[in-house]
Amino acid sequence: MEDSVLRERWIYRNGDFIRWEEATVHLMSHSFARGATIFEVIRFDATARGPAVFRLHDHIARFENSARLLAMRLPLDHDALCRAVAGTVARNGLESGIVKLVGYHAAPKLDVLPPEGALDLAVFALDPVADLGLSPFDFEAGVTAVVAETRKLDPRTVPIAAKAAAHYLNGMVAALEAKRRGADLAVLLDPEGFLAEGPTESLFLVSGGVLRTAPLGGVLDSITRRSLLEVARHLGIEAREERLPAERLLAAEEVFFANTPFQVIPVRRIEGRELPDAPGPVARRLREALRRIVSGREPAFASWLYPVSGA
Repeated sequence: MEDSVLRERWIYRNGDFIRWEEATVHLMSHSFARGATIFEVIRFDATARGPAVFRLHDHIARFENSARLLAMRLPLDHDALCRAVAGTVARNGLESGIVKLVGYHAAPKLDVLPPEGALDLAVFALDPVADLGLSPFDFEAGVTAVVAETRKLDPRTVPIAAKAAAHYLNGMVAALEAKRRGADLAVLLDPEGFLAEGPTESLFLVSGGVLRTAPLGGVLDSITRRSLLEVARHLGIEAREERLPAERLLAAEEVFFANTPFQVIPVRRIEGRELPDAPGPVARRLREALRRIVSGREPAFASWLYPVSGA
């Protein structure tokens, strides 16, 4: 992490821009103690017309739904949230990178019930490599994966459609298990033993030339997942959302994860099974299509880009 770079970053907090070192909350804050924080991780990319945020309206709609599911009140309406995100990107002068939008209760509180009143709001715009030391992803090398013993949260226990910090303890435990077993990523099964997703990634299989992924209800409505399904159909690739037994991993032609920073993450080995042709043809087509879309070179998907200019 480059502290000198981070010190130059501007953070949006409750209507004002502050410096990195000022972006703090009390250790007794309710959200810190209880994990009662909602968030979005959003990409923005360089285009011929300047930086543009990918599917910002969809991310903000999901952020609003997370607040609704958890009985939280947001301090801004939809358009104002969009302007706060774009304005933070503009203020930091970045052409591409990642935004983290966070809604949280800053007030200290011991009780499990949250403080009354609207959430506090923060927006970070970062270059993950320069600012946080994240290694660039090697698409050609891909990743290895194992099926975790840890199961995905049961949707009857918490509203898993909410993108809440507390939910990610589930993924963290699975990721730690994968690391102990010498793999890069974990596959979580749902409570009934069907394929679900990764710790912070959606999971896709290709079998019989068909793109397949778990249905909503047991997995997060990932914006990248949604995008891949729509792009696949646009390209003429059949795409299905269906319950998939774990053994389908061992017969699939392709296996890949998907997330906001890296988009398409090919799996080259899963539970000891090698996939020597990874990245496969479907993964390659989808990745190239997404790269064209986020850079503004695909007119059919121009509506997915929110321009930062004029924010």
